[in-house]
Parts: sequence; C-alpha cells; structure tokens
Amino acid sequence: MPGWYEWVGYAASLIVLISLIMSSVKRLRWINLTGSIIFAVYGLLIKSYPVAIMNLGIVIVNTYYLFQIYSKKDLFELIPIKNDEYFNHFMNVYRKDMSQFINLEHDITQEGLVKFFVSRNTVPAGLFIGRKVEDHKLEIWVDYTTPAYRDFKIAEYIYTNKKDVFISQGFTTLLTKPGKEKHNRYLEKMGFETTTYLDEQYFIKEI
Repeated sequence: MPGWYEWVGYAASLIVLISLIMSSVKRLRWINLTGSIIFAVYGLLIKSYPVAIMNLGIVIVNTYYLFQIYSKKDLFELIPIKNDEYFNHFMNVYRKDMSQFINLEHDITQEGLVKFFVSRNTVPAGLFIGRKVEDHKLEIWVDYTTPAYRDFKIAEYIYTNKKDVFISQGFTTLLTKPGKEKHNRYLEKMGFETTTYLDEQYFIKEI
C-alpha cells in the first residue's frame, strides 16, 4: 500500500491536472502554483531533488505571472458594434458557451439595440446587448464575458466606471430576466435585485 508521502504525490498530480483544464488564466496559475508547491514538497520527501528543484522553478514562474496579472493595469474600451461580420463570427465562436449562462431567446440582430463589445487590452472580451423598454429602462439581453476574462473586472467597468454610457442615453434602471444559476449569482454580485416587472420575474439595478 502506498505510503502517505506517495499520496502527497498523487494529490499534487491531480491538482496540476485540474489546473490544465481551467479556462481562466488566473485560476490556472493559482491552481498550478498550489500543485507545484505540493510536488516540490513531495520531491523533498522522497529525496528526488530534480523533482523538487523543477517544481520550485514552476512555483517561481507561476508567482511571476500572477504578480504580472495583479499589478498590470488593464485597458478597457467600449466599442459600438457596427461590423455585422465580426459580430456574427463572435456569436458563432461563443454561442454555445454563452447559452450556459443566459437564454438567447431574443432577436439580437434587430436595429435600435444598445450593442457594444468590451475590449480588454485590445482584445474583444465581452459583449453587451440591451433594448429600451421604457423611457428610463434598459432591458439587458446579453451580458457576456469570454472564459479567459471572467474575473468581474469587465462587469465592474460596465456597471461602475462606464455607467454614464447608460445615463447619457436616459437610462436610470437596468433590468434583465433570470438566466442560468451561475449568471444569477453573477447578477447578485453586481448589485442586481430580484423584482417583478410586467408580471414576470426580473433582476433590476438602479444606476
């Protein structure tokens, strides 16, 4: 039967494996860092110094990149959607992932929608689509962030830093229908509250 230190090695292997399936770069780095630390300890326990040294090197690499992630100032920008070709391409790539969070039940190609990409460090990382339902109300149809950038920074940028984008168009209330459980938790984290609107359940946020 394996000794306890061998179980340490198995645990480290499993953690490193889990890190490789993370879509978020930040999560990948943190989980891989944890696995590498445990692997380094395992190498010392079995007196396999090459294993310990290699994993200590990986710890240093992960620490460096995590420092870069947390210290780097991101550049955000709202980009109005005018190019249907790129918009269609974006939807084709991310529609399946998007449907895990929100119900794509509306015609998002129609005219007159509030519609923009959110770029992060020049990369299109988010999509926002809404429709005016009353003079001061905007119903959000799509609020989506690509997997690599799901750390709430894009949401904070839209709903806090750039809320004047909505106010300048006369909107003081944002509302949206509930989505999947993950998306509902996200809405609550962003300050949306449940309410009833037109006899249906909605999430609502005053800005």
